[in-house]
Amino acid sequence: MEEFLQSALEANRKIYEEINSGFRSEWLDYLQTKGAGGDISSKLDIFAEDIFIKHLKSFGQIISEEIGIYGSGDKKIIIDPIDGSSNATSFYPYFGSSVALQNENQEIEAAVVCNFANGDIFYKIKNEPLMYGNFNKKGFKEEKSIALSKIGLFERSYSYGEIVKRLFEKKLKYRAPGAVALSLAYAHRVKFVLYLGDIRIYDVTAGLFFCEDLKVKIAKNYVIVAKEIEVLETIENIIKEVKDEFK
Repeated sequence: MEEFLQSALEANRKIYEEINSGFRSEWLDYLQTKGAGGDISSKLDIFAEDIFIKHLKSFGQIISEEIGIYGSGDKKIIIDPIDGSSNATSFYPYFGSSVALQNENQEIEAAVVCNFANGDIFYKIKNEPLMYGNFNKKGFKEEKSIALSKIGLFERSYSYGEIVKRLFEKKLKYRAPGAVALSLAYAHRVKFVLYLGDIRIYDVTAGLFFCEDLKVKIAKNYVIVAKEIEVLETIENIIKEVKDEFK
């Protein structure tokens, strides 16, 4: 497990250093076809994916948002090479990566999520606490929950106006940064994380693994994570009341 973790960290470090040494103009170009996840890939996505494949292919079969399935093996490595691609190519500083190692029993054994905009990096090994570090600093420490969080994170809020309105009525403030895996990685620091829409393994596998000690609700078309069960239930009730937005 340690070897996989170090390889995943090294791949993220390589991508982080390349991006922060100067954003290449060709990374802004998009391919003509959609990737396996259904989105059109940028050349930045492909650049990052190639680095992850190079570092992680020896650990099992890779399932990536861009290329789809690569290689073979009993274990699977689920990757989103660039989480928040539109943010990255718009120079909005909230984008990163998501990597999760799944064993033969479909259990997650380890995961790593990185924020390429600021160097924040999170990792977790099964049955161990979530760890936090930064590529610009030495060492890692256990990620702790912030008790008095003022805001939540609501991914894809732009598609759900009535839910936005009702969250406002309940005085549940939020931000919509636009990178699901990253938002789940930061879940211990905010009041809640809400994602609405189609749930893809690339987006949520690593991040949800980080949230095992929080309150989590996973349904067909939404994910709610909160530190307090009352907050989770309030949000879920709002969603159930606004069924027409999911038709």
